[in-house]
Amino acid sequence: MKLKVPNTYVIIFSVLILCAVSTWLVPGGKPQTWQVLSALYEGFSKQAGIISFVLIIGGAFWLINSTKAVDDGIMRFIRFVQRLERYQMVRRLGVGNIVIVLVMLLFGLFGAVFGMSEETIAFVAVVIPLARSLGYDNFVGVCMVYLAAHVGFAGAMLNPFTIGIAQDMSGLPLFSGIEYRTICWVVLMACAIAFVLWYACGHRTEVKVAEPETLAQTDEAEAPKSKVRPWICLGILTAILTGFCITSAADCVIKVGQSTYPAPYLLWIVSAAFVVVSIIALRKSHRMFILNLLMFSILYLIVGAMGYGWYLPEICALFMGLGIAAGFSASYSADHIATEFVAGAKDIFSAALIIGFAAGIIEILQNGEVIDTMLRSMADALATAGREGALALMYGIQTVINIFIPSASAKAAVTMPIMAPFSDMINLSRQSTVLAFQFGDGITNMITPCSGVLIAVLSIAKIPYEQWVKFIWKFILAMMVIAGVLLLLTLYLDLPGF
Repeated sequence: MKLKVPNTYVIIFSVLILCAVSTWLVPGGKPQTWQVLSALYEGFSKQAGIISFVLIIGGAFWLINSTKAVDDGIMRFIRFVQRLERYQMVRRLGVGNIVIVLVMLLFGLFGAVFGMSEETIAFVAVVIPLARSLGYDNFVGVCMVYLAAHVGFAGAMLNPFTIGIAQDMSGLPLFSGIEYRTICWVVLMACAIAFVLWYACGHRTEVKVAEPETLAQTDEAEAPKSKVRPWICLGILTAILTGFCITSAADCVIKVGQSTYPAPYLLWIVSAAFVVVSIIALRKSHRMFILNLLMFSILYLIVGAMGYGWYLPEICALFMGLGIAAGFSASYSADHIATEFVAGAKDIFSAALIIGFAAGIIEILQNGEVIDTMLRSMADALATAGREGALALMYGIQTVINIFIPSASAKAAVTMPIMAPFSDMINLSRQSTVLAFQFGDGITNMITPCSGVLIAVLSIAKIPYEQWVKFIWKFILAMMVIAGVLLLLTLYLDLPGF
């Protein structure tokens, strides 16, 4: 009889029950009984931000996809890269391979520099159609964005949510040891790209790309009822951006690690580029304009995150505006825009529901007052393991904890005040302890069912969790081993900051 993996809801609720039982068994715990059910409400309350984010992103991208602008843009892009195949070098490398490598490097860098995680939910919805148009399946699309960003997150050099918080709580200079961490990032990203290219090579199908005449006929057949609306939309957006530039451009300060770079003209430059490119796009078709809205929204997201500290509220506002602008430019009525938005939110609602359930696990552990006791017990066990054994056990402990508590900042706040002083007792570098936390926090994010981001991404990609586990578990295991070797090397090499 074939073993069947339980439903994701069943897995999460089982973990919730197990955590509640632990509060009865761990000394000093506050037993949790009926709180198992109330923890679900608390989880939804605590994760209201990301739940709202998921629903809004789902609605906005459903709206955009309904205009067929992304499909049109992808077909044009594929025709362009296919024309490059006349060059022998490109033909040997393969267009699809080049696209995979470039996209993964981009998102791996985002994960390493500013800790991209939740933001991947929005990008996955864009990249999956690109992957499919190249002949790849949804797994490749998810890997190009989500996997790349989280491998970058695990091997980060400047991630403020892992390195910044952990080093601060360990009394280390912020982002010290960046040289070796850069090497770690390169090694881990190279392994990730090799894995995705290997999988993509064996799961590629030929895709027939529409001819230019076919696309032109489609554009004509599905042209908007009003050709004036896209121009009106551009005028309104230009006015809004001008006001934003006047009031906020001077406040833009790009933060990279400990360095800050005032960029008072960056917003003006991006906005001017948006207007110029939009005019060019509108001269071609309304779909090109909508695609341009999407591309510049992503650019504004990057500028906002790095220059203004944007997070979920601002990103939600950005993509809500994007969805409305796309619908308006496609000559949708207000009712049509609302209907498409609700359809998108409904399609992704299961992901939002699971995020709330998963957050309940953290509530049980915190309310049961067992986290500190568990950590201290594990720290005591490290004392007799030696430097190598202690470092390996720290890495293992952080990995296990991350399966249940994927939040990097919360885990750093709980574990580093205990781990850092303990490392001094056994003559272990605090920098190595931080790296053990970083690796332990990042790698299992890509497989734990308690990660709301993972579940949301899989829901967008329509990949069941059990299929994802079957696809990714060997890669995760290999990454854990490679990271473990990189970690142990810090004990034997004379490294800056270590």
